[in-house]
Amino acid sequence: MKKLLVGTILAGVMTFGAACSNSSMQGHDMSNMDTKDEKTSKASEVSEQIPLATNTEVLSGNEIHLTAKEALLEINDHVKLPVYTFNGSVPGPQIRIKQGDTVKIHLKNELPEPVAIHWHGYPVPNSQDGVPGVTMNAIKPGETFTYEFTATVPGTYWYHSHQESAKQVDKGLYGTFIVEPKDEEKVDREYTLVLDEWMSNPDEGHMHTNTVDHSHMGHENHSDSHHMHMSSMEHDMSMYDIFTLNGKSGSAVEPLKVKKGEKVRLRLVNAGYMSHKLHLHGHEFKITATDGQPIKEPQLIKDHLLNIAPGERYDIEFTADNPGEWLFECHGEMEGTDGMKVKIQYEGETNQTDKANEKEDLPIVDLTNYGKHELGPFMLDQKYDVEYTMDLGTAMNKGSIVYTINGITFPDTAPVIVKTGDLVKVRIVNNSPKDEHPMHLHGHFFQVLTKNGKPISGSPLIKDSLNVEPGEEYVVAFKADNPGNWMFHCHELHHASAGMVTEVIYKDYKTDYKPDPNDTTNKPE
Repeated sequence: MKKLLVGTILAGVMTFGAACSNSSMQGHDMSNMDTKDEKTSKASEVSEQIPLATNTEVLSGNEIHLTAKEALLEINDHVKLPVYTFNGSVPGPQIRIKQGDTVKIHLKNELPEPVAIHWHGYPVPNSQDGVPGVTMNAIKPGETFTYEFTATVPGTYWYHSHQESAKQVDKGLYGTFIVEPKDEEKVDREYTLVLDEWMSNPDEGHMHTNTVDHSHMGHENHSDSHHMHMSSMEHDMSMYDIFTLNGKSGSAVEPLKVKKGEKVRLRLVNAGYMSHKLHLHGHEFKITATDGQPIKEPQLIKDHLLNIAPGERYDIEFTADNPGEWLFECHGEMEGTDGMKVKIQYEGETNQTDKANEKEDLPIVDLTNYGKHELGPFMLDQKYDVEYTMDLGTAMNKGSIVYTINGITFPDTAPVIVKTGDLVKVRIVNNSPKDEHPMHLHGHFFQVLTKNGKPISGSPLIKDSLNVEPGEEYVVAFKADNPGNWMFHCHELHHASAGMVTEVIYKDYKTDYKPDPNDTTNKPE
């Protein structure tokens, strides 16, 4: 049910890899996902009607054109999926602009249903945030909408549909968004890798017990709810049995080429619904940024796993100083784990073959004590204008599983009410027995102050997406410096569609947007 992947390689301006997506949660007939070599007649019919997905391209400049349209994505020799795309690829184009530039992005909708784009992690003006029914109307079939904003903050971000997002992101509606800093440290090679996962046999998703009743949220039931793998109070993700990088799995993933002595940057984006632990073989590396925000004096580490949760981004760098062929791979026990790997190949070197070790138990990088410790913009004991506790939970409602904030589902959750200039402290506690909740705040960056009561001892940790595992507690702080009405929700998007959403509302903000109460098109989750 998952998404896709953007594979772009920038070793100059070169791109690699078509992206990929999957999605049985979308109401697609996935009978063509035959894990054997046989192709069903249904798949043949689909392939005749829909063009094959193209390779992901890089778009730059002040004027960008995107078209949302259908395509057929070939993940490997056995799996071919009907997907939604931007410009015919999954992931969609990588948009690269320079810090300080103003960009206009024209989105034309050629899909059979409404869409919208949210600029994940980016502090755009509220009117450009792309949340149907909150900041704009969804873009109906045949319509075009222009987003316009200035790129103020450099880093690695991504864009995706926020219209029925649990469904449409699964179908492939996303891409990466890179803002190059004015004084960027140069590297010799740069690759963007998008992590994703999907089901090879979506029919199994129909056999599980509970579906989510969305009627309490004022939304129509989403088709993806019928595929949720649930048991009692658990949300079982074992139905995802194919993991991908850049829309490909296993040997189908395009190798990353390097030369000895080169400095290599990897931009890592998790567009899926599961956390993934990645291991770089044979090299020391350093984490230079998380969610686009730099880490102070990152130290070199080796043979540690980098855990990337849904919605998160990490930039890592390494020096190609160990010639041969090495793996960058996911670790874990789930069935699809061995597909999420890519070869790092030294040009002209064939004298070494690496071996996968995805089941090896390695330490996980702890960002709470990584990098140089110094004061960030916020401190735990300073005065805050607004304090809010966010108790995350899993509950039953009329026989269905829902995901709650302080025991309530959206739109009845209590918002965080602020005014411009307020300093805001939020305590986030995960009381779900099994589910992790990667919480994402629109329009702002927050500083992580404590984890499980212990102050952050490494670099100031500035993020927009924070994974909270069962039993964990974080305290974060941000300044209300971007007036508007902003979503604050779980980025396991099935959890959001089943209630785990609240808003940050500025009481001194007046919006020009007025949703039509009779328009049932807008579905922000």
